[in-house]
Amino acid sequence: MTTASVNATTNQYGKVLQVKKISIADVALQDVPALLDSLGIAFENVDVANWPDANAQTPDAKFRIAHTGNAFVVNFLCTENSVAATANDMGWNVWEDACMEFFSQPVADDGIYYNVECNCTGTVLLNGGKPGTERAHASRETTMSIERWSSLGREPFSERVGTCTWQVVLVIPAECYFHHQITDLSGMTIRANFYKCGDKLQQPHYLSWNPISTPRPNFHVPQFFGTLELEK
Repeated sequence: MTTASVNATTNQYGKVLQVKKISIADVALQDVPALLDSLGIAFENVDVANWPDANAQTPDAKFRIAHTGNAFVVNFLCTENSVAATANDMGWNVWEDACMEFFSQPVADDGIYYNVECNCTGTVLLNGGKPGTERAHASRETTMSIERWSSLGREPFSERVGTCTWQVVLVIPAECYFHHQITDLSGMTIRANFYKCGDKLQQPHYLSWNPISTPRPNFHVPQFFGTLELEK
């Protein structure tokens, strides 16, 4: 497994990450981590404890991301003190489980952002809309278009206490930006942040990739997103 490293630079929004364009044609999802290793795509740490008093633990959480032109390829990797995967297949309350998340805003001037939240068995929640509004759930068809693989398998389970390392691969089609008409991600600049949480685990925690400045845990703050620059 590639050792985690921080490759991001910074701008006025915080961290900036260059996102490589790759092909995963004929690659099984469970083989994607090895492919990313071979391409030298390193992990970024999700380790900013913006609210130290809210963190009973600080898991070793990482992500790496690439794109294929028409989809994001996201690899989450985490070691933590307990895991759970109780959310149903549409991801309701997935943030209560051992969860990692990818929030992004594809168009800078319309205020709409999307949250892809994923527990340790690859169960996904996908919503989109503007801050401070009743944000729409994606349709079942759109949510299920996200391909996923988990090292822990896909079956739900209640909390397991004890050190556990898990990883997930997600392939997220551009069509998951369901409020927009985006088919090609190539060359785009996208505001984004990545998170680790587990609201109902034995030791709750709230970590981010790009720093957040709010008085209490809140991931729905696109003003604190970093930047992804996608290769053409």
